[in-house]
Amino acid sequence: MLRDFDPKSVQVNLSTGSGIVIEWGDGHRSLYSFRFLRDACPCANCVALRAMEDRWPGEPKQLKEGELLPILRPVSKLERVEPVRNYAIRLHWEDGHAEGNYSWEFLRDICPCAECRVQKDSAPGTTRPSFPTTKRIA
Repeated sequence: MLRDFDPKSVQVNLSTGSGIVIEWGDGHRSLYSFRFLRDACPCANCVALRAMEDRWPGEPKQLKEGELLPILRPVSKLERVEPVRNYAIRLHWEDGHAEGNYSWEFLRDICPCAECRVQKDSAPGTTRPSFPTTKRIA
């Protein structure tokens, strides 16, 4: 029996560079650009960095004076995707980063589609994504 966050199908578009498409157990379809996935890395180092910068998974870094717009910044290319048992995938980037396991539940939680964003924004008491959580220390 499929849970809502279990995928029915996963399509990785390495050659076109257009991202990963997941059709979920409940029929929902999510498209993740590679840039979004790189900015959403769930490894401990990236989670801590996002917490210090007060960013959501998938949210690009804030511009500093003299930096290029995020769309103009080069993003590390995805080299390959590896299944992690039946609960996640691991993304291997050309810059050598391959630390985080993108669980199906995590990917469903960070779905970037407009419908999911509206649901998250309208959920009572939701100000940040539920996963991963890291307390910011000043």
